[in-house]
Amino acid sequence: MIKRILLPAALGFLVLFVWTFLVNGMFGFNARLTMNTPPDEVAVYEMLKEHIVDGGVYISNPQADPEVGFPWGEPVFSISYAGFGHEAAGRMQLVRMVVAFSSMLLVAGLLSVTSPRVRSRYTTRVLFVVGLGVLVVLLADIPRLGIGGYPVNTALLFAANRIVLWTLIGLVMAWATRGSPEEAGVP
Repeated sequence: MIKRILLPAALGFLVLFVWTFLVNGMFGFNARLTMNTPPDEVAVYEMLKEHIVDGGVYISNPQADPEVGFPWGEPVFSISYAGFGHEAAGRMQLVRMVVAFSSMLLVAGLLSVTSPRVRSRYTTRVLFVVGLGVLVVLLADIPRLGIGGYPVNTALLFAANRIVLWTLIGLVMAWATRGSPEEAGVP
């Protein structure tokens, strides 16, 4: 189990951690895309603090006309509030790390029980992991665009970042997950 699951999971987690630190911590990728501030941040903050007191995700639409519906071309705003402030940052990082490592354990476990034919070649092991990453992109990043969500270019940048990350994870996990050609019946 250590060789087939824990080692690939640990290496995948290491890649995920280093990539996230470099891309977000050093280069500010996520901050540039998701942490923009409005021109009059103090006034907006005070208005939100007064009107949004419970954690949740809120949508703010333009006033609808009962006859026609919502006016075309008017903005729709999405407001997210988790229900807590900066005091939870450390605790949330710990939760994210546990979730990330658990995800890598799941991926390594799936890779370890996939068909011998897939495990027999480095390329197919990489593609297996990248395929899981593409599934995550389709389920997590692409649906984030649209009304009340991210602009198309932001969602696509998140998707591209995640595909690069999963490719790197796949390269490392495939290296750590060995399969033998004999196991797959490949001469």
